[in-house]
Amino acid sequence: MSLEVTGKLIAKYDTQQVSEKFKKREFVIELAEEINGNVYTNFAKMQLVQNKCDIIDRYNEGDQVKVSFNIKGNKWERDGKVNYITNLDAWRVESANAAPAGNGNSGQQSSAPAYNNNGGNAGGNNNFNSTPSYNPSPETIDDLPF
Repeated sequence: MSLEVTGKLIAKYDTQQVSEKFKKREFVIELAEEINGNVYTNFAKMQLVQNKCDIIDRYNEGDQVKVSFNIKGNKWERDGKVNYITNLDAWRVESANAAPAGNGNSGQQSSAPAYNNNGGNAGGNNNFNSTPSYNPSPETIDDLPF
C-alpha cells in the first residue's frame, strides 16, 4: 500500500549502517490538521533505506515536503514476548511547493500542512481533510474522553 503525506521537515539524521547489507536514514516531518479552527500537530519519524538514504539531502529543515511511503511491519519475539514494529518506509521525497497542478492537493491550505493520502485507503477517500477513514477527527466520533 502506497501512501503520501505533506508536512514540514523537522529533523534529518545520519545514515546508519545496521548490518553489512542494510542501511537506513531516519527523518521527521511535522503533520498538522485543522479541525473546527483547532490545529492538531503530529510528528512522524520515517526512514529511507539502502540506495534511497541520500534523497533527503536536497531538503533543509523547515522545508515543506511531500513524502511517498509504504507501511512495513515486523513481528519480533524475544524471551517469550512478542513485539510488533512498524516502519514508515519512504521511497520518494519531493518539494511540496513544486507539486504539479491537478494532483488532488488544490484544496489544501498553505498555512498548515495537511494529511494527504493520494495512494488511497480502504474507504476510497483521497484527502484526510474530508471525513477520514482512520484516526477520525473529534467531530466524527464523540466517545473520546476529551
